[in-house]
Amino acid sequence: MADPRIKQIKIKTGVVKRLAKEKLMYEKEADKEKAKLEKMQASGEDSYLIRKQEEVIKESVMMVPDTMKRYQVAFNELQEILDNEQELAESEEYQAAVEVLKETSKSIAAAE
Repeated sequence: MADPRIKQIKIKTGVVKRLAKEKLMYEKEADKEKAKLEKMQASGEDSYLIRKQEEVIKESVMMVPDTMKRYQVAFNELQEILDNEQELAESEEYQAAVEVLKETSKSIAAAE
């Protein structure tokens, strides 16, 4: 039977990766929608459609801080697990988790 601590590391690693990716996707979506809004304004689109587009942008932008908070919580939880389970340092899952923490912290920092 597999060690439940390793299973927990795998789960938390997946959560951290997903949330980091999610944050970047929301930022890209907001940028894309802003470009669409500018195009709509330049072409003299109906004011109702422009307001609706502004609402879409606000929703995307609002998701970034929420996702960032959830990412920070998951990141800290995974870091704490890794700090407490040093004896698993030789396992493949532990090494993968350490690598994910490095990669996601770099990509999150670069995006800000």
